[in-house]
Amino acid sequence: MAARDSVHRMGAAMLTGLLTSEGNHAAHTPCLCGQLARYHDRRSKQLLTIVGPVKLNRAYYLCPSCHQGQCPTDSELDVKGTECSPAVRRMMAMVGSESSFDTGRAQLELLANLKVTTKTVERQAEAIGADIAAKEQKHVAAAMQLNLPIVTGDAIPIIYIEMDGTGVPVIRSATEGRKGKSPGEPAHTREVKLGCVFTQTTHDKKGYAIRDPASTTYTGAIETAAEFGGRIYLEAWNRGWSRALLKVVIADGAEWIWNLADQHFPGAIQIVDLYHAREHLWKVARCLFPLDRSAQSRWLLRHKPKLDGGQIEALVKYLRSLNALSPEAAEILELEAAYFVKNAARMRYPKFRSQHLFVGSGVIEAGCKTLIGKRLKQSGMFWSVPGANAIIALRCSHLSARFESYWEDRVAPTLFTNAA
Repeated sequence: MAARDSVHRMGAAMLTGLLTSEGNHAAHTPCLCGQLARYHDRRSKQLLTIVGPVKLNRAYYLCPSCHQGQCPTDSELDVKGTECSPAVRRMMAMVGSESSFDTGRAQLELLANLKVTTKTVERQAEAIGADIAAKEQKHVAAAMQLNLPIVTGDAIPIIYIEMDGTGVPVIRSATEGRKGKSPGEPAHTREVKLGCVFTQTTHDKKGYAIRDPASTTYTGAIETAAEFGGRIYLEAWNRGWSRALLKVVIADGAEWIWNLADQHFPGAIQIVDLYHAREHLWKVARCLFPLDRSAQSRWLLRHKPKLDGGQIEALVKYLRSLNALSPEAAEILELEAAYFVKNAARMRYPKFRSQHLFVGSGVIEAGCKTLIGKRLKQSGMFWSVPGANAIIALRCSHLSARFESYWEDRVAPTLFTNAA
């Protein structure tokens, strides 16, 4: 550690020498008001870099028309409005997306000898996440105007879209006017709508689908279904939706998901997650045998083959022939029968398996747990909607292997990027 600190101090001294040199400067620079700002003097600024604190000495310009001052070098080095170098902000964004902000602060101090506050990690991580989210929104808006990027490449055998929603604890002001799950109770969470896209090229010897390695990308936010529709549509398009030979949408029975599938992905094969459908059968079993777990299991073993075999009409006919023990039970039976009727075409599991397709939404279920739950649902956490969306954007970017591309697109001189 002592040797590392010494090397960092030498590096900081060298970097300070580079950044404090007088150098040449222009006599004028453009001002936002449309006039020319004049060179006034040189001013110093303290920056935290990955080798420690350094001093930046840059030219300061003052506009005689609007009296606004500026240091163009700050924009060139991507340090305008911040006291942290791009490399440090990148590190803060990474640790802030993976664990609590305080844990990230401790990691930076131990692993990089960077002493910052928890609030600094939070602000920088959320600022980077918000910037990623803003760029995504810009692309979504363009896509909704049919200004889509041209995606070239080989044909994709099978492409999948999966969508789901999961609640995130938020601050009280973010749930004003929203009803909770229990009657009379206010809401304590907001729903994150999460989507993923992945591809399949082959299947195993038994005919089960195999997801292509490293082919899964994610997108999501706390937003309306209509807004999310544009988001997942753009994600699918960028992944080669137009080049896919077979297109599949897998989800649970949520109405908003199938509405988006019909609107944005017409012609795609729609599949209700088999395990979610089985949960509806369990609900019937509990309705018929409310106090007998063994009877519930025996009933399910007898009738689950109808569902797994895609015999939905036979299953519905049987459910509607049952004599309910109470009006409440009758209502549940009818609701479940209606659910199976509505999704019958999405439950032809033998047909889907004969095409070697996935019939479960495990990828998005895992995404809800690892991408959202692991970071945003830790004990004691309550988020603002902008803060949650910033971290969601960060995590989607990272788990979709796009975080490095984002940094490559940021403008920063090679000297400063390499040195700091």
